[in-house]
Amino acid sequence: MKALLEFENITFTYERNGKAVLQNFSMKIPVGKKCAILGRNGSGKSTILSMANGLLRPNEGKLFWKGEELSFKKKRLIEFRQKTGLVFQNAEEMLLSPTVYEDIAYGLLNAGYKGDLLEKRLMETIKRYALNDLQDRPIHHLSLGEKRRVALAGVMALEPELLLLDEPTSFLDPVQTENLLNELNKIHEQGTTVVMATHDLNLAYEWADLFYVIDYGQLVFEGEPDQFFSNESFVLEKGLIVPILFQVRQLLKDVLELQAVSKEEAVAKIKEMLGQRRITIGG
Repeated sequence: MKALLEFENITFTYERNGKAVLQNFSMKIPVGKKCAILGRNGSGKSTILSMANGLLRPNEGKLFWKGEELSFKKKRLIEFRQKTGLVFQNAEEMLLSPTVYEDIAYGLLNAGYKGDLLEKRLMETIKRYALNDLQDRPIHHLSLGEKRRVALAGVMALEPELLLLDEPTSFLDPVQTENLLNELNKIHEQGTTVVMATHDLNLAYEWADLFYVIDYGQLVFEGEPDQFFSNESFVLEKGLIVPILFQVRQLLKDVLELQAVSKEEAVAKIKEMLGQRRITIGG
């Protein structure tokens, strides 16, 4: 698979002479995939996302964007950050302007949009993310789900090729989670590569094409979700658990002859049988 972004032998510490958060870390993010980064608390997931957005510079090693080494010079870094968008776990850290309209406009202005082009892109974004009724509302009056939607809209207004999300569904209710995932699927279908770090293993199993499992700053697994969860002892060793969706699918294989169907078809069948729109038991 062609790599969109590549980490090569990365070592990173937050403090001089401190413990390495990433140690000789290498990973390739392919074009056009829905990827989930998994790992126990403190494994380095958020650090990877921040580095993938150019917010952190490795102490050792290199980053490559479409095969070209990433330069950390100011001009090149600004260009790179318009190609990659990061949505923080705490959306409030990203929302700096008084109203929704002003916040999305702020990001576009910083990217060099002006005049009619600015207004056109701004209104397209507000319409696409169903923010028409919220555009004049103060940021501090928004619900958590609405803040996440505004933060996502602000990032996607710049049409990045790579979208990065840190725990995007934490503290969201099931309906808000469903709406967010529907939007992420639309973004992916329109050609954006999407990478999320999450602790919700049911969500990761249902949504992702590709797993990256991080443990103590190193990549210990890269592959398909079924392959990872099929090795229960390895999963537990890495501080994770086998999600209920995978377990139920395995139990139903013989009964419903699901061996030949895809993971997506199996998950849909399980949810249909349970009479629910989404299984919400957390990973």
